[in-house]
Amino acid sequence: SCVHTENCFVPTSEIIAVEETDLNKKQRNSGKWQKMAKPHAFTVYYVKKARNHRWRCSDVTFWCVDEQLCNQWIQALKELLELQKARPKHLLVYINPYGGKRQGKRIYEQKVAPLFSLASISTDVFITERANHAKDNLFEVNINKYDGVVCVGGDGMFSEVMHGLIGRMQKDSGIDQNNPKAPLVQCNIRIGIIPAGSTDCICYSTVGISDPVTSALHIIIGDSQPLDVSSVHHNNTFLKYTVSLLGYGFYGDVLKDSEKKRWMGPMRYDYSGFKTFLSHHCYEGTIYFQPAKHTQGSPRDKDSCRTGCHICRQSEQQLAEEHKKRGLKHEEDEEEWKVIKGKFLAINAVNMSCACPRSPKGLSPAAHLADGSSDLILVRKCSRFDFLRYLIRHTNQDDQFDFSFVDVYRVKSFQFTSKLLEDSESDVTDIGKKHFGQFCRDHPACCCSIANSTWNCDGETLNSSAIEVRVHCQLMKLFARGIEENCKEAASNQSRVEQLL
Repeated sequence: SCVHTENCFVPTSEIIAVEETDLNKKQRNSGKWQKMAKPHAFTVYYVKKARNHRWRCSDVTFWCVDEQLCNQWIQALKELLELQKARPKHLLVYINPYGGKRQGKRIYEQKVAPLFSLASISTDVFITERANHAKDNLFEVNINKYDGVVCVGGDGMFSEVMHGLIGRMQKDSGIDQNNPKAPLVQCNIRIGIIPAGSTDCICYSTVGISDPVTSALHIIIGDSQPLDVSSVHHNNTFLKYTVSLLGYGFYGDVLKDSEKKRWMGPMRYDYSGFKTFLSHHCYEGTIYFQPAKHTQGSPRDKDSCRTGCHICRQSEQQLAEEHKKRGLKHEEDEEEWKVIKGKFLAINAVNMSCACPRSPKGLSPAAHLADGSSDLILVRKCSRFDFLRYLIRHTNQDDQFDFSFVDVYRVKSFQFTSKLLEDSESDVTDIGKKHFGQFCRDHPACCCSIANSTWNCDGETLNSSAIEVRVHCQLMKLFARGIEENCKEAASNQSRVEQLL
């Protein structure tokens, strides 16, 4: 019979690979093998869950005298792995060699490639040489021969691959991305993120940790996590897609200032953040939004998005029913729109919590990855002290929306126009013209020294004083499973109910 080296229960879904093991003479002469004349062995490589959502590749070796029995085990286990249909066999990999600390290529070659090789995943590796290189390449390659696209880099690299993949899907389906009302085609090809940037917010918010090995293992076992994507338009012209933060005012100004100081490395965000906080600019304009009535949750409940999230599932079903009822009629524009005018220090729309190590709960702790909505956070003009109190709450457990000058709404679309643009009688869209009305006229000099801010769109600047934003429910999928409730508890539960080794 087969004796193993330690008590170890592994669900088949978390086995990485099975390999015949050649026990050399030195091993055979050590204590545990020497009772056997000619032992035969095989090694099972599997996912070992550690603390803080970290995964590692561990292994256990099984051995016996009977060679035929050993081969039967190997064959049986390999057949079980073949049944795991969600696993990728062929991946397209894009590496940004310049991002973050310029470690992308080394991280991939040393930590990720050996694991892909162990799991018998073949890869086509493409090292980018300029901005938008990966995006342009995705319009040319034969995308159908791959089971997934992997990007090695930070949030900027992910954004580039996402734009390429979504754009390619729409092009192949004959959909005009410039039409803000166009129903976009879902991307069934999953994206994997190997974190190697200065900011890895998307990875942190969907896996729970920014760790290359953990992300590689999620890709290998074929995890899948749908993700909402928002489209940003101006005057029927497509500008960008966003999956995490779209921020005007404070976060836009921080990004714009930090772009001039790239030589400082990641420290530039702290410097620019402090400088922007001291300047305390506020911006006048009008926000016009549609509440997301289909969602089951609210931004201020304590129901965080977790693996297998029931709120995302129910909200998606509710949205699908809404669309079915409406059919081909374009009644969206007649649905309830709300208007808010004023002076704002920050306007933030987030599609996920935007959690990171510095802000473990993120900008909106109860935001969901795949419920077809965005949390719109409006921080009105207030004192520097009050704004500091608000910013500090992103780093602790207090309710960051519990201020008289902060409003938060769960929305499925919104528009924004700055006062300067409205005064010059520029229109956002026909809807905008109908509903915007006049802006408040009080114009104290203290806060309006700068008329327009910049948008921070997933860490990239976007200069437009009028935008239209629409959330597309579950437009794409990641090789992830969301954040698990409690890794150790989840592991023990799973191992009891699934097939055991």
